[in-house]
Amino acid sequence: MVNRKYDNLISGQWVAGVKYAPNINPSNINDVIGDYAQADAVQLDLAVQAAQAAFPAWSTGNIQARADALDKIGTEILSRREELGTLLAREEGKTRPEGIGEATRSGNIFKFFAGECLRLTGEIVPSVRSGVSVEITREPVGVVGLITPWNFPIAIPAWKIAPALAYGNCVVLKPADLVPGCAWALAEIIARSGIPAGVFNLVMGRGSVIGDPLVNHPGVNAISFTGSQSVGGRIAQQCVLNLKKVQLEMGGKNPQVILDDANLTQAVELCVQSAFFSSGQRCTASSRLIVTDGIYAKFIEGVTARMAGIKVGDALEAGIDIGPVSSLSQLEQDLSYVDIGQAEGAILVTGGERLMRATDGFYMAPALLTDTTADMRINREEVFGPVASIIRVKDYEAALAEANNTPFGLSAGIATTSLKHATHFKRHSQAGMVMVNLPTAGVDYHVPFGGRKGSSYGSREQGRYAQEFFTTVKTTYIAS
Repeated sequence: MVNRKYDNLISGQWVAGVKYAPNINPSNINDVIGDYAQADAVQLDLAVQAAQAAFPAWSTGNIQARADALDKIGTEILSRREELGTLLAREEGKTRPEGIGEATRSGNIFKFFAGECLRLTGEIVPSVRSGVSVEITREPVGVVGLITPWNFPIAIPAWKIAPALAYGNCVVLKPADLVPGCAWALAEIIARSGIPAGVFNLVMGRGSVIGDPLVNHPGVNAISFTGSQSVGGRIAQQCVLNLKKVQLEMGGKNPQVILDDANLTQAVELCVQSAFFSSGQRCTASSRLIVTDGIYAKFIEGVTARMAGIKVGDALEAGIDIGPVSSLSQLEQDLSYVDIGQAEGAILVTGGERLMRATDGFYMAPALLTDTTADMRINREEVFGPVASIIRVKDYEAALAEANNTPFGLSAGIATTSLKHATHFKRHSQAGMVMVNLPTAGVDYHVPFGGRKGSSYGSREQGRYAQEFFTTVKTTYIAS
């Protein structure tokens, strides 16, 4: 059987890749979703040129037409959410209900930014000089390169593409090589939305081949990247050298604090949801569970019991809680961190082994490690899998200190019935997003997303705050 081939989108045309690579289902490695184009630096250059050519008309064109196009994209995504959610589950490994939820979120994002096209605002202020007025307006940055990760293969492209287009920019998207299917489906929807040729371009392929050419291309004015800290740091250096605007989201080592006065049932559930669902492959997942003395034993007992009921299996199978991890290399990394933790003195309470199912996939039993200390690698480095460790502390003050004892600062949570401690934690947590009695992994699409320290660099993503990155400010003086 010959697999269907999926091409790149450049200047409104579907363009064959220099070669093709199979898109493999992590629930069943014998299931090939299709063969997806691999671009090279020459095709990347053509995509940038197309975006440059389209920019003058798009950036100054009719905002109602822009809003209508984004609304049309959102409407089609929502009407096809089950189909797109199934594709997502098949190529990334999230359960089908999670995939449908992510597709729904993507449609809502485009709908939100369709409205933002018509909500562009500025200021008129008086000058200190008589007879002069001042206008402060926002204009699009130009051609924006978007580099997206594999763990949210439709939502993260959506929350970068939609504001970029809404504010008048032209786009070159390079999705993660591991999950091109959702990006291609989204590109196909965009191509039929009425957006002019060249405004949006899709180039698929290896980061090692087209990532650096995109970041360093003189025709690209800004780069928005979500991925690892090591790659993000290198991109930041390259952008600064080339005086490009840059926005980075680079993960986290997120703490979830559980105090003695917490509702135990609630605390157990939110920790299990945060740490293990989506196979722990969320940058907002809680991988460090910081528990005070009085509730420590009961909490471990509760989490262990709850984990025993988690069903791991094929992402498309009904009733499954957790699908496979995304790839063999990710599975090997997750299992290696379980071994590293034990070698450093942690106790593996449950899970941590590869699972066999009816289909050959990358299945792993969620792992819980106890008796860990802050200096262990398991508590310093991002695992990005269904692996959580428990750190025991004396009281709230020690818990807060431990929560902040990380080079990351994306998301942090606290489980408590104390208004005093919840209020203090909100203010003193060194994270960009704080959750009180909620999972750390779960954010809305219409409010800012981002962190501090090693988690993020540049302005926030999502909601109205997205304009800070995708626009630049112009100040105009007018003599009356």
